[in-house]
Amino acid sequence: MPKAIEVRSDLVVSGFHALSDPLRIKVLELLRHQELCVCDLCEALDVSQSKLSFHLKALKEAQLLKARQEGRWIYYSLNLPQFVVLEQYLAEFRRFSSILPPRLCKEE
Repeated sequence: MPKAIEVRSDLVVSGFHALSDPLRIKVLELLRHQELCVCDLCEALDVSQSKLSFHLKALKEAQLLKARQEGRWIYYSLNLPQFVVLEQYLAEFRRFSSILPPRLCKEE
C-alpha cells in the first residue's frame, strides 16, 4: 500500500477550520485575483476592520494568507503552498480510501 504524504496535523486542522466560515471564503475569493489591503477588503465585504481582523487572524494562523506591511497598511495575498497541503491531504483519501469501491474513485 502506498505511503500517505506526511502533513502537520495542526496545519490541516487550522486550515479546514479557517475554511469553515463564509466570510473567510469571501476573503479568499477576493484575494484569488490580487493582493489587497485591509481597507479594500473591509470595503468590498462591507465589514468593520475589527470584525475582519478576527477572520484574517484565523486565515494567517492557518497559513492560508501572507501579509506584508507597507507604511501603515497591511496587504494580504494567498499562500498557495498551504492550499496545496490541504489539497494533497484530501487527495490521499480519494486515492487510497478502502471505504469507497474502486470504480467510484476513478476520475477518468
